[in-house]
Amino acid sequence: MSNDALNVNAHPPPHGVNGQTSAIGITYRGSNWYFTVCAIMTVSTFVFIGLSFTKPRTHRIFHYITAAITLVAAIAYFSMGADLGQTPIPVQFERSNPKVSGTADNQNREIFYVRYIDWAITTPLLLLDLLLTAGMPWPTILYTILIDEIMIVTGLVGALVQSTYKWAYFVFGTMAFLWVAWTVTWTARKHAISLGDLISRTYTICGVWTIFLWFLYPIAWGLSEGGNVIAPDSEAIFYGILDIMAKPVFGALLLWGHRNIDPARLGLHIRDYEDDPATTRGTHSGPHGEKGTSDGVANNGVTPTTAAPATSSV
Repeated sequence: MSNDALNVNAHPPPHGVNGQTSAIGITYRGSNWYFTVCAIMTVSTFVFIGLSFTKPRTHRIFHYITAAITLVAAIAYFSMGADLGQTPIPVQFERSNPKVSGTADNQNREIFYVRYIDWAITTPLLLLDLLLTAGMPWPTILYTILIDEIMIVTGLVGALVQSTYKWAYFVFGTMAFLWVAWTVTWTARKHAISLGDLISRTYTICGVWTIFLWFLYPIAWGLSEGGNVIAPDSEAIFYGILDIMAKPVFGALLLWGHRNIDPARLGLHIRDYEDDPATTRGTHSGPHGEKGTSDGVANNGVTPTTAAPATSSV
């Protein structure tokens, strides 16, 4: 069965949305590539979910998070393969290359906003995978995810802007990324080292892999949505390879590293419905060796404090 998505979903063609068209858009090669990446993400999701059944229910949190990442990505890539989730935006830089030059009366390039919806969901989950592995405190995890969302949203806004103001959003996003990179490569790594060699090795491999790949995304953005240098088909290949490396390959590395790691060592004390609540209530060692009360809930590096008894004089 041939791929007819570009004809079926273009109203009007080419790449039409709400009466507007993009002369600079993917071809059938780009569409087929997007569907290929969708298939890779889908298969990865089933593999990760299948692997979760090899672990006790209380040890499946990283399988669930990782499978959610590839599931969301599969839906996004299906949308892009179908030429949906995109909108025409006039380019800032008009090029002579016929693949990105458009036409005399149409200098619009199609921008896939669905890609940013994907990233807004999956990059926080990727960070959750990493930072939970490092046993990071919840306040740091939540704040890092907030900065990550700023990085994604500014990238989207910049992609939708025609004027030079797009590069201001690029700078905002890059600054946010550098903060996330610092947290992953320095602060969280120190937490992981304190948890032992196995956890430290797993975290370092996955953390360095992720940040290395994430450094390439701004380059892809500058060459495609930002600078209109490479054709949308090349953009598809660039982003697609990065996403495969950053999601299914990352997931495989992470779950392999976690095969002998008890989540309780990371401060993740998860109670199953078959467990006696009394057996999960009481004192346990936190992720850094400190004592804290569990009551079946992870402290993730946040040490509970006990109020001193009040004193009174008669």
